[in-house]
Amino acid sequence: MALGLVQRAAGWSSLSSGALTLGYLITIVGTIRVGEKLLVTYGPKRPMMWGTSITGLGIVLTSLTFLRIEQYAVVAVIGFSLYGIGLGFYATPSTDAAMASVPDDKAGAAAGLYKMASSLGSVFGVAISSAIYTAAQSLPEDLVPEIFWGRQDNVALRFGGGLGLLFNVFIVVVALISIIVTVPDTRPDEGAAVEPDLPTTPSFGS
Repeated sequence: MALGLVQRAAGWSSLSSGALTLGYLITIVGTIRVGEKLLVTYGPKRPMMWGTSITGLGIVLTSLTFLRIEQYAVVAVIGFSLYGIGLGFYATPSTDAAMASVPDDKAGAAAGLYKMASSLGSVFGVAISSAIYTAAQSLPEDLVPEIFWGRQDNVALRFGGGLGLLFNVFIVVVALISIIVTVPDTRPDEGAAVEPDLPTTPSFGS
């Protein structure tokens, strides 16, 4: 949504707007392995919480559409970079938490359900954010806060984009609460007592 916004509201080309996401590509590739190490060290819950929080902060930065385009470009690059770091921290621990209690013979089906739920979440998030983006552009001018700097002929677009992105922050907060409530601090198999293998005594008559 942020990329489409700078194209429509500021007249940027698709190439120029796409450059805002370079930090996302670099950071998510660089932090996937960090997420794996955090999982080993802290278990799944804390890395998931950290990743979700960092992702939320990144989305907040991309929602600051009241800034001038030069300022917004800098903030958006930082925001997309934080978004990549958050997802890098979150990806492996979340998969581990989802699959930890699944029997081996059902691992394939569980992985498919996890991926489907993730994809559906993305689809619904984009659809609702886009609906808010479109609807907010039609609000009366007296409902739009007078905080937008620079050009005023594109305020409706910027206001709609900001609200659409802020909806994703709300989703991040809901996700963070669900992680705190539902994800255990350790994996199910951690801390379990392992019974020693005792020698079997042959029975008489066998």
